[in-house]
Amino acid sequence: MKQAWPILILTASLSAFSLAEDPNQPTSQTAEDKSADIMVEYIGQRLKEAKAGNAGAQYWLGITYANGDCVGFGIPQDDKEAFKWYRKAAEQGHTEAQFKLGAIYAEGDSVPQNHKEAVKWYTEAAEQGNAFAQNNLGLMYADGEGVPQDYKEAVKWYTKAAEQGLESAQFNLGKMYAVLQDYKEAAKWLTRAAEQGEAFTQYELGRMYANGDGVPQDYKEAVKWHRKAAEQGLSWAQANMGWMYAQGKGVIEDYVEAYKWFLLAGMNGQDVADNKAWLNDHMTASQISEAQRLAKEYVDRRKRKSKRYRFCR
Repeated sequence: MKQAWPILILTASLSAFSLAEDPNQPTSQTAEDKSADIMVEYIGQRLKEAKAGNAGAQYWLGITYANGDCVGFGIPQDDKEAFKWYRKAAEQGHTEAQFKLGAIYAEGDSVPQNHKEAVKWYTEAAEQGNAFAQNNLGLMYADGEGVPQDYKEAVKWYTKAAEQGLESAQFNLGKMYAVLQDYKEAAKWLTRAAEQGEAFTQYELGRMYANGDGVPQDYKEAVKWHRKAAEQGLSWAQANMGWMYAQGKGVIEDYVEAYKWFLLAGMNGQDVADNKAWLNDHMTASQISEAQRLAKEYVDRRKRKSKRYRFCR
């Protein structure tokens, strides 16, 4: 290895000298040029595979056209092309493509909305075990879109997806059980969903404990779940945290904390003017100032933690 060093240095020196002496000598490709060439070659290869009937390549083209430049391949966004390639892959049994096709028909995205077609493709994917399709098929049965409303079928498909760990399905299953007045199962599935960290689910669970909806009323549990959602910026949970602190429900009464949470909820669109007005009459100027400081500290902390992401579809 030591013997190689002088050779490498000499080669680099000669190369640099030659370039300086002869400006007409062709330069080597930049890393950016090489990446572009590799990308073009890759896209060409995937297109060739897709045209030859490769379902995975067809699905990849669908994703790429659906997102355009978002995925970084320089292909313009084109919903019609995306639909074309999704369908080709879906017709070969590609589950993710079947799910995508179902979602396109359900939303009427680039094609006329057609709930029956949505159900058809969701069913194809769901029967192969696709959790997202199972969840969405459950929604179709719950709402009676494309199929007769059938809560039993909704529960069946929600359960299949929920048992795979899909948070949205666990939430939907919990809400479905609440509609069916099986509150024990409702609390079970909402808890599983909330434990995955989704703010709205945490808020719903906190609300259930605060009101005793299907579970024993437990303000400490309500505070626990509302706090988790409030810390993520959910305004309803922030307003409820303000109320809990103002009333001393599940926590020690603390007007400063109450005012802080009401301030944050107000910043996020909640109408908490009456709550703040009442606290204003029961707090000192220094307490209000402290609450304002804590609210600002929370906002600043959230800004530092937040990152900008470019989401692809």
